[in-house]
Amino acid sequence: MLRPTGKQYVVTRPLYSEDAFADEHAKVRRQRKTTRHHVKDYFTWNSKRVKNAALSLLPIVGWMRIYRLKEWLLSDIVSGVSTGLVAVLQGLAYALLASLPAWYGLFTAFFPVIVYLFLGTSRHISVGAFPVLSLMVSAVVTRMVPDEGSLFNITGFQGLSIEEQRVMVAASVTFLMGLMQLAMGLLQIGFIVMYLSDTLVSGFTTAAAVHILVSQLKFVLGLEVRGLSGPLSIIYTLQKIFVQIEKTNMCDLATSLVIMVVVFLVKELNDRYKAKLPVPIPVEVIMTVIACGISYAFDFKEKFKVDVVGHIPMGYESPVAPNMEIIGHTAVEAFPMAIVGFAVAFSVAKVYAVKHDYTIDGNQELIAFGASNIFGAAFKSFAASTALSRSAVQESTGGKTQIAGLISALIVMVVTLAIGFLLEPLPKSVLGAVVIVNLKGMLMQVCDVPYLWRRDRPDCVVWLVTCLASILLGLDLGLAVGLGAELITVVFRTQFPRCSVLANITGTDIYKDRKDYVSIYEPEGVKIFRIPSPIFFANIDFFRGKLVEAVGFNPLRVLRKRNKAMRTIRKLLEKGELQMLPKGLLFTSSGPIEEYLPANIQVPRVDVHSLILDFSAVSFLDISALKGLKAAIKEFIWVEVEVYIVACDAHILEKLHSCMFFDEDIKSSMFFLTLHDAMLHVSEKHPVRSENTNVYTKV
Repeated sequence: MLRPTGKQYVVTRPLYSEDAFADEHAKVRRQRKTTRHHVKDYFTWNSKRVKNAALSLLPIVGWMRIYRLKEWLLSDIVSGVSTGLVAVLQGLAYALLASLPAWYGLFTAFFPVIVYLFLGTSRHISVGAFPVLSLMVSAVVTRMVPDEGSLFNITGFQGLSIEEQRVMVAASVTFLMGLMQLAMGLLQIGFIVMYLSDTLVSGFTTAAAVHILVSQLKFVLGLEVRGLSGPLSIIYTLQKIFVQIEKTNMCDLATSLVIMVVVFLVKELNDRYKAKLPVPIPVEVIMTVIACGISYAFDFKEKFKVDVVGHIPMGYESPVAPNMEIIGHTAVEAFPMAIVGFAVAFSVAKVYAVKHDYTIDGNQELIAFGASNIFGAAFKSFAASTALSRSAVQESTGGKTQIAGLISALIVMVVTLAIGFLLEPLPKSVLGAVVIVNLKGMLMQVCDVPYLWRRDRPDCVVWLVTCLASILLGLDLGLAVGLGAELITVVFRTQFPRCSVLANITGTDIYKDRKDYVSIYEPEGVKIFRIPSPIFFANIDFFRGKLVEAVGFNPLRVLRKRNKAMRTIRKLLEKGELQMLPKGLLFTSSGPIEEYLPANIQVPRVDVHSLILDFSAVSFLDISALKGLKAAIKEFIWVEVEVYIVACDAHILEKLHSCMFFDEDIKSSMFFLTLHDAMLHVSEKHPVRSENTNVYTKV
């Protein structure tokens, strides 16, 4: 019975052990499905399931049915035009970042968007080139096709220029990346992204920002620096830059500095006055147009030897099949690209899904990006995901659905088919400057380190290890090292949990760590031990050690000493040096009878009569832990300590029954529903006189 009394409540109910509760309250008998039933259900189709599957695979059908033409179309058009202009600029810039000719970035800003329109579940992200992925593509491209020529004997390379070989490598690794994403989506393993924590992603993207910054220095300074990949490539690249720093093109440097300062200031104004501005000022586009016009008017290419975008072919190239030899050489790099591309896109999509109150499907997103990259690779685009800055433009300018994405793709198509020649005088240093300015958000993540150090040092270690490894070893190896560090921290958190001894908060049925509170009540002879993690093969020894430390004695050692004392007593009884009397043992020395045992017989004293194990945070037990737990409980029972287990999960109880955990020593009656039930039971069995009650008030 529950009686509320103001801000207090009074509960009147019987004292429950698990057995007593099971006897009084019948459980519902549930038929659990076997693996065979799950397989059968998976392959059983009906009209409703076919319809749901179709809607799931084509999310466009779902949101097109609710599309508000009059309310949303104009917003989508405005958003699409703004996003399209940014997509053109970023496409050109990120293609250079990927060590490819600039115009191939326009392909990445078009083909994947069209596929995602039909298959994607997010209505707000802008699909296309992403700087981190572009850099990962660059690492593959420069490894297989360095500036001096191909190091790999690939049949498809014959008769191709270095640029064409690099495009083939980029398209092939993108195809493989898309194939991996598609396979993961079809196999319903989108959960894999959960293993990339926010801390790991933050450290990884910060390192990627450093790589991107270094890679763009050659454009900003107007230097010719050979692309490098592999461990310590960033160090070697910086060395090559500083060796020829005196050759800096001052026109490129001045242009870049002006672009960076203006774009940075206007972006800050956009952020500060975003509530008042109808749309953010497209400063990158404006400055690019101005720089392009000035470069054309003053002939930067000829007069100042500025490296410009150059000829942009009109139209699209014919689709090509991926090169299987290249795929065989790039599988190791393609997998982290697939994971990173999906993880970043899914993270951005989740933000906007929560903001605009709709759901996204991780597995369907994998399918969408997989198909987008496969389709794009056929038309020589490189790896696509999403960029936070471009998605922010699409959402902040009023985009409601992926119709905005379609409009942005059409803007890119117009540039590709008709007006791309207008961008030919654009200095590459301008694109480099725009890329560097947009790194601010990723680079500023380094400010999270002091906070992480104060709040969660293992997470801080993961961040630092991931960031440093990614900077020094390269993004692919760095991601693997970061993931390993993250898994190690998980192992340490579960293998060495913070166990505690609990005490009753005086006057309540609440139990907390005895070290943390002032007024606590601890019945004499009772210890309450809590382990806040699963118990498994890796931490069962740690658990037993902490348990011995908590009770203050080792039951096995006590048992050995008791047995040794008993053997000595038997020998003395046989020799007549010890007499058994109704009141106890009397020791007979060579004189009068002594009323004490000999000094060499020591029987350890155990002050604990009841041990309560709080299993409320134990989510599972494996077989090794089950055996270790059983041995530990028996040791305490053998030294006459009663053991109780409270708040045990029902599935763990079932496992204990099925694994023959119970025997003549360990009985199911030792399990109690709650900690307070067990304490009341102990109090009834071992009543404590008021003068002996231990109530501590810490000062």
